[in-house]
Amino acid sequence: MEYQLKAIGKNCAATGEPLAAGGTCYSALVHRGGQIVRLDFAEEAWGGPPEGTIGFWKTVVPVAETGKKKPLDPDALMRHFEQLTEEAQPSSEKLRYVLAILLLQKRRLELEGTRSDGDDQWLRLVGARGEGNFEIRDQQLEGDELEQLQNSLDVDFAPATS
Repeated sequence: MEYQLKAIGKNCAATGEPLAAGGTCYSALVHRGGQIVRLDFAEEAWGGPPEGTIGFWKTVVPVAETGKKKPLDPDALMRHFEQLTEEAQPSSEKLRYVLAILLLQKRRLELEGTRSDGDDQWLRLVGARGEGNFEIRDQQLEGDELEQLQNSLDVDFAPATS
């Protein structure tokens, strides 16, 4: 028989308080309502196995990874850029601009030129592999906002290694 159990919880099943990363806790598998559920308890809240316990163990609450972002290749970036461009939602205009800049840096997009329309400046772009013609309004983003949008993608944009 195969069981699908959830990963360790974020809060103590007894107190509702967050479990301390790196701290000790007790986990128990409990029969409830015809299902087997996992309950996690802070060490100080553990009063022994709850009713209906099938098994329990002592474990360490994992420490969350910090600062490490998932690498993403330029082709995946390009697909995301094309999808956002097709959807053409005003709410994603700044993100499209950030992706365009990143794709220019990665040489996945090429700058064909610029044009002015009143106070707006537009970048005319084409994909390095012949993908469409794209026009992206220059968002005139400040460094902090640009960094925040890039971080919102939750990926590392370092060049892929061969």
